[in-house]
Amino acid sequence: MTGYEELLKKAKKELPEVKAGTERFEIPKVKGHVEGNKTIILNFFQICDLFGRDPQQVLKYLQRELAVPAGVDGQRLILNRKLSSSFVNQKIEQYAKDFVICKECGKPDTKIVKEDRVSSLQCMACGAKYPIRAKII
Repeated sequence: MTGYEELLKKAKKELPEVKAGTERFEIPKVKGHVEGNKTIILNFFQICDLFGRDPQQVLKYLQRELAVPAGVDGQRLILNRKLSSSFVNQKIEQYAKDFVICKECGKPDTKIVKEDRVSSLQCMACGAKYPIRAKII
């Protein structure tokens, strides 16, 4: 048994340290700038990829929440109004809470499922499923 206990101690020493308070999913901050009377978001598609959502859905949500016309130019999102990055970040965080993060387990492993005329958020981690109240699809 001593060989086993020694191997166990050695394995525990070699384990990587886990920092308290870190999560595997962090909502990214927007990167961009104001150009004239327009706000340019440079990492819009990276945010959509991280969320696992269609960029058109996220664009529609942002247009509605920010009350601003917007369009996509190549890899950039162009909002036709001057907006502070903190305000845009707040809306991105709200989108993640409403349409990405599971309300049961808190994991971002979800997908939007449409059955008949009802859209639901289904968690792939815990199996929870609940209807989405807002219309984004």
